[in-house]
Amino acid sequence: MWFWVVMPTNRDMSTAQLAKVPKVSITSHSGIYTLSVQQKLPISLEEAWSFLSDPTNLKMITPDYMRFEITSDTQPGNTMFEGQIISYRVSPLPGIRMNWVTEITHVEDQRYFVDEQRFGPYTMWHHEHWLDPIEGGVDMLDRVSYKIPLGPIGKLAQVIMVRRQLQGIFDYRIDKLHEVFGEYAEPVAESAADV
Repeated sequence: MWFWVVMPTNRDMSTAQLAKVPKVSITSHSGIYTLSVQQKLPISLEEAWSFLSDPTNLKMITPDYMRFEITSDTQPGNTMFEGQIISYRVSPLPGIRMNWVTEITHVEDQRYFVDEQRFGPYTMWHHEHWLDPIEGGVDMLDRVSYKIPLGPIGKLAQVIMVRRQLQGIFDYRIDKLHEVFGEYAEPVAESAADV
């Protein structure tokens, strides 16, 4: 699932606006890369869990250019469960379609779930989805640990393509979730004069 994504720049945003933008970060350790992104949404924990734990909603928050399609028998409104196998078809590059199979390996209701690749483009893919209720909404953390095949060629692909591709996918997801649920506004602390 590797391809080039042109990243938008934030040059036109103010410092205050940039501070509110969730950041997609990628670090590496022992040949494994870890992508992390944290985002706050102005919805309840229940609403966030209902949306994110329904695998059919993944298409909505995946860029159209990937031509993402769930091929397993997954019905809208059904909550995922441990041991669930979900298969997909994606287009990582124009004209190339590939299968990707993940398993939901851990679920703690309204707290977190983990999907792991069983077959697909990565040597390893472990995606944690965490939810925490906060005042006025929910704080979401996505943490993806992944390893790219092909040794030195895979390391080069990470630098040239994969990093940008994953950042683009998660930037799209951030924007789409804001479009669907709105932007979170930090609660204003009451001053002594307001009390």
